[in-house]
Amino acid sequence: MVTASSLTDEQRAFLREAYPAIATTLRSDGSPHSTVVWVDEDGGDVLFNTTLERAKARHVQRDPRTAVLVVDPSDQYRWVAVSGRAGLSTDGALEHIDELWRRYEGEPFPPGRSGTRVIVRVRPERVTSYNV
Repeated sequence: MVTASSLTDEQRAFLREAYPAIATTLRSDGSPHSTVVWVDEDGGDVLFNTTLERAKARHVQRDPRTAVLVVDPSDQYRWVAVSGRAGLSTDGALEHIDELWRRYEGEPFPPGRSGTRVIVRVRPERVTSYNV
């Protein structure tokens, strides 16, 4: 197992694969809230996409501490975990969800979905990985 404060090139490439991830944010009482997300990597940051109306976006607005765990579905002993502080941005969020949808589902993002899309950008403070 390797622990560091930033992603290696190999870890960055791993995060750009279409692997499912678990994002964990903190509820107002401090308890963890974990959900499945699609992830991306940009400049050493971990990105996922959601809407402002969802709990994880509200949690990040109140407390930016966020963790993301990505596991290779064909090898459970190959994973990357990132924790750090997250920020939200609507800039390019629709294009980003379309890119993720195409990567994970193989087709364009469906029109007519409700909610204000946001990119959640997690800046790594701690990175742990195994076999990556």
